Amino acid sequence: MKRTHLFIITLILGGFIVSCGPNSQQTGDNQNAAGNKNSPSVTTDNSKGKGKFTDVQLTHPLDQGMVAKGKNLFDVKCSACHKLTDEKLVGPGWKGVTDRRTPEWIMNFATNTDEMIDKDPTAQALLEKCMIRMPNQHITDEEARDVLEFMRNNDGKS
Repeated sequence: MKRTHLFIITLILGGFIVSCGPNSQQTGDNQNAAGNKNSPSVTTDNSKGKGKFTDVQLTHPLDQGMVAKGKNLFDVKCSACHKLTDEKLVGPGWKGVTDRRTPEWIMNFATNTDEMIDKDPTAQALLEKCMIRMPNQHITDEEARDVLEFMRNNDGKS
């Protein structure tokens, strides 16, 4: 029973921000974040999504305490289904997610999962590609922010 619950949690937390594969098409610029046109395309969705987050203040440099908390959440809730690379496991890999999604979109998806899937075009497109509806895990604002900081660290932000 615990393993099933952990599996569901990982699907929810990890699936909320990434597309199903490293070359997925999204709206926005078709040049990757590094500007290398020979690398796989990474596009940006400038949407903030549906929810209360309209202006997420990022830390510079990264808050290592938040990164550690986010890593712990990833290890417990996400790593069974998601890799930190662009490789798909059960769910899509997390590499580059902070280049494809705004901080507000990530936070809104983590904390307002059902409305995002029901009303946000990007979340609906992800559901269509992945065919897995992420259940609402009732992630707190603080937990979502910690996971976002961990994602930024994973993507090499400083």
